[in-house]
Amino acid sequence: MRPPRYAAAAATGLAAYCLLSAIFTPPSPAQDKQLKSSLDLFVSGLEVVARNYYREVPERDLAYGAIKGMCAALDPHSQFMDEEIYREMKVETEGEFGGLGIEITIRDKFLTVVSPIEDTPAFKAGLRAGDRIVEIEGLSTKDLSLVEAVRKLRGTPGTVARITVMRPSTGAMVPFAITRANIQIQSVKDAKLVTGKVGYVRLTQFQERTGGNLDKALQDLKKRGMRALVLDLRNNPGGLLQVAIEVADKFIGGDRMLVYTKGRLKAQNVEFKSHSAAAYPDCPMVVLVNKGSASGSEIVAGAIQDWGRGIILGETTFGKGSVQSVLPLSDGSALRLTTAKYFTPSGRCIQKVGVKPDIVVQMTDEQEIKVLLKRRLEKMISENQQGTDLSAEKAELKKLGAAADLQLDRAVDLLQGLLACGKSVAAGPAPRVRNAPR
Repeated sequence: MRPPRYAAAAATGLAAYCLLSAIFTPPSPAQDKQLKSSLDLFVSGLEVVARNYYREVPERDLAYGAIKGMCAALDPHSQFMDEEIYREMKVETEGEFGGLGIEITIRDKFLTVVSPIEDTPAFKAGLRAGDRIVEIEGLSTKDLSLVEAVRKLRGTPGTVARITVMRPSTGAMVPFAITRANIQIQSVKDAKLVTGKVGYVRLTQFQERTGGNLDKALQDLKKRGMRALVLDLRNNPGGLLQVAIEVADKFIGGDRMLVYTKGRLKAQNVEFKSHSAAAYPDCPMVVLVNKGSASGSEIVAGAIQDWGRGIILGETTFGKGSVQSVLPLSDGSALRLTTAKYFTPSGRCIQKVGVKPDIVVQMTDEQEIKVLLKRRLEKMISENQQGTDLSAEKAELKKLGAAADLQLDRAVDLLQGLLACGKSVAAGPAPRVRNAPR
């Protein structure tokens, strides 16, 4: 018989077990027996540690440590959140929220930058997609969970975050001191005609207003003579799923599959379909992607590619295609658990694979940096309404010269060819469904 002092720990474990059983499909008798046996093993291990460790440790600390270890054994995105972290996650911030402006994940056991968001402190400091954050404030990020890393990186606007990254393309260790800011993102940018008939729109993220703002931009370009479109999703880390679906719907339309999720349980298998007539059903289009295009960007690119609605050009995307659900536990803590994966209409799994472009056009780090710097300098000069002396910036812009965007140039050439042939590109027949990997 267990000593009374372990009854609370056993009750906590049993309560968590019962809660998860209530949320998900009840286990079969055989599974139930196995789970209870595992629970007994856990409590036995807890007793051994509590009795024999060189100092007394609160049982809650032991239980929390065990749950953290359990989540770490699953995948980088499954994590345990104690009551304080979970409460912070749920609270709507009313004042300023300080951050760096990066989307991060854990890949190959490294804290990795998915993409810096344009015009944020991280972007201006020079962080790149794929950078591995190895230190935060001088402390190693090894074994640091994603939620703990986010907590360390965000803070009061005006304060400085000191990080060190390892850049895989060069192997260099690069230190950064980045001042946090209130992150405000304009998701629809640079809507313009790059030639007389080819329009260009860049989406930096999928936010609540992205769909409406994209409509306004496209309608304006159409009035000005746009007959083909370059949709730039490079370095777009994603955002709201429903908005990504809304964007794909504008070009695909009809009653067509756009993306679906598949998990172990029936409730996790969800299909997301287009539900309206496409606003732009046959305008020839090229979608630009790179290694910083993730999540929602991959959903849009994958749907357009599978339905033959446009040409995907650039580099293979990041490969962030797993679904996390937050499941509260009885003491106010919670589990952030991977419960499903995203699949394109043809059954391709996005996770760790990404979307491979129809036409591969690589850009070197140096070429990409020049394009980004040129874009930033041009924006500074065009928006200078205060008469600020920008002679140094103008000289730097002149020094950059053409700074060719090879991917955009290739996209424009393709679209001009399609227009010359008088070819429209509507969504095709249903894509061949592949065997969806798990």
